[in-house]
Amino acid sequence: MSDEQVPVSVITGGAGFLGSHLADYLLAKGHQVVALDNLITGNVANIEHLAGNKRFKFIEHDVTEYIYLPGKVDYIFHFASPASPIDYLELPIQTLKVGALGTHKTLGLARAKKARFFLASTSEVYGDPLEHPQSETYWGNVNPIGPRGVYDEAKRFAEAMTMAYHRYHGVETRIIRIFNTYGPRMRPNDGRVVPTFIVQALKGEPITVFGEGQQTRSFCYVADLIEGIYRLMMSDCADPVNIGNPREMSVLQFAEEIIRLCNSSSEIVYKPLPEDDPKIRQPNISKARETLDWEPTMALEPGLEKTIAYFRQLIEKNAI
Repeated sequence: MSDEQVPVSVITGGAGFLGSHLADYLLAKGHQVVALDNLITGNVANIEHLAGNKRFKFIEHDVTEYIYLPGKVDYIFHFASPASPIDYLELPIQTLKVGALGTHKTLGLARAKKARFFLASTSEVYGDPLEHPQSETYWGNVNPIGPRGVYDEAKRFAEAMTMAYHRYHGVETRIIRIFNTYGPRMRPNDGRVVPTFIVQALKGEPITVFGEGQQTRSFCYVADLIEGIYRLMMSDCADPVNIGNPREMSVLQFAEEIIRLCNSSSEIVYKPLPEDDPKIRQPNISKARETLDWEPTMALEPGLEKTIAYFRQLIEKNAI
């Protein structure tokens, strides 16, 4: 394949948890990959194994600023954003800016390069949902001025901006709404239940459950998500699509499963429920099944075992 025929993909947030896994996947598919990240929550350790790969390039850049890239670009995957409650509560302005200005800049690049644009949106656009499970036609129940509103509304705005560029400028766009995803390379201190519970269990510390632990989540393994992302980008579907695992379980059940798989002596302790924390979260993935012929294949236990092994290695290296 000549250089002109090699597809060029740009990933914003390319040193993050999802962005780095997507880079691996695209390189395996024969793409040339340019990863952009300002490292505010990303980590070069996630992509250091790609050093020396001639088809991979990393550029430290804040995508809320003008983006200049020479040469052709075929696909743009916009993943840049703080993505955990701890991050966007500590970085509220940056979260809003990357959802608004960052999406605007990357859409501008897509228009200039005549590239297909992919927005990594989130199940958080549904807020604390009144519909269960959540389908793409549900408009959500979001508190725009609550502490989580900076992330929820940034992603809702990003979706609106993406559709505006699609309708007004004719940019080819794709939108995914990502539900809870887990796997190796998650940040140990990002505040989400998977890394928090695993690290606590491996260290024998109390596992902190908010409320009574009856709020539900649905956990999708990262490899399944990345496969869905690629299929959506290569499809002709411009409307938002949910990608996630519809297997729903309570946070308390999840904590008990982590304790069992880690063979841990940790006890469960309860803390007050954070403001606007969603009580239920489960994707309706009928659209992904019908449009993309996609559904998750990784069962929870083997997926968690891979993730636990990753965090155990970090603890052994005294990295956390």
